[in-house]
Amino acid sequence: MTDHEAFTTETLQVRAEPVMRGPVLAQMTGAEHTAKRKIVVRGFTGQALRNQIRAIHANAAELMAPFLAQGRMDLVNDFGKPLAVQVTLDVLGLDRQDWRQVAAWHSGVAEFITSMTLTPERRRHCMDCAEQLEAHLLPVIEQRRRQPGDDLISKLCTAEFDGIAMSNRDVTALIINVLAASTEPADKTLALLFKHLIDHPEQMEQVRRDPDLLAAAIAETLRYTPPVQLIPRQAEENSVFAGATVPAGATVFCMIGAANRDPEAFTAPDAFDIHRPDLGAARSFTAAAQHLAFGTGLHQCVGAAFARAEIETVASMLLPVLDQVRYSPGFRYREAGLYTRGPVSLSLDFTPVVR
Repeated sequence: MTDHEAFTTETLQVRAEPVMRGPVLAQMTGAEHTAKRKIVVRGFTGQALRNQIRAIHANAAELMAPFLAQGRMDLVNDFGKPLAVQVTLDVLGLDRQDWRQVAAWHSGVAEFITSMTLTPERRRHCMDCAEQLEAHLLPVIEQRRRQPGDDLISKLCTAEFDGIAMSNRDVTALIINVLAASTEPADKTLALLFKHLIDHPEQMEQVRRDPDLLAAAIAETLRYTPPVQLIPRQAEENSVFAGATVPAGATVFCMIGAANRDPEAFTAPDAFDIHRPDLGAARSFTAAAQHLAFGTGLHQCVGAAFARAEIETVASMLLPVLDQVRYSPGFRYREAGLYTRGPVSLSLDFTPVVR
């Protein structure tokens, strides 16, 4: 993942570009990558990030409110998935009222990117989703070119690369890139964080008593069960791994989930431990991270700081109100996914909040 000449992102031309409707950040190198990455990063840092945290807080409060009096919530389907999409729409400057439709289109895009095999019918469905999402975005892009605001789409529309404004195709691809990258892992990470804390009640109690431990709990969740389990690269030359030759042109799947359980990198790697000394919460959301949940090298996730802010903000809101949180009676835990992986649902019971 750090040798960009021997192992390139060429595979994304087939695995992502058709549904992204253009080249994505991970396909770019050199000056183009540096310039466009900076534009996207600016949309997730500084004052933009502070505004986003306020929006995250408001979205989360609105979504959780109906469930607090009931004392039961599916953290994935009732809360995590709609929150992840709505927050991303806020960042982009798209209408939150359209979130169900955008989520449906996005699921087709995500299926195309993360599936190992697709039937012709599923491929057509995914392409239809991508085409409809593109058609939904193009009028917005044209409007932001005429009347830019403070949102990320406006920043993309008004930015220039080598003195030339980005084309509608470039902007569309980057919007769908952000939509996929910031929604797909978010609900999984939140649900996995609560699952691990429920499964380790003594660590749950420590996080409740000391909110400063929350960042460590999120970092350990990302190490222990990263929502993105693998990252593809294409071998540009014959390469030997453990005595076996991987031929030039082959796709190599870098198994992030396995790397994060490497006993040479982490002591007792199969234990969930928010106090582990070999992780470091402070650096876990930076390029110096010991775990690989955000990737590494040139194409490391641009939204790591945003991911931390989103999960920390939401978890710190949920922990005080989900008193005596536990799995609902009869709930059976199940995960799904290979490329990205997380709980299918997480039905929780807790002490109802009386207003």
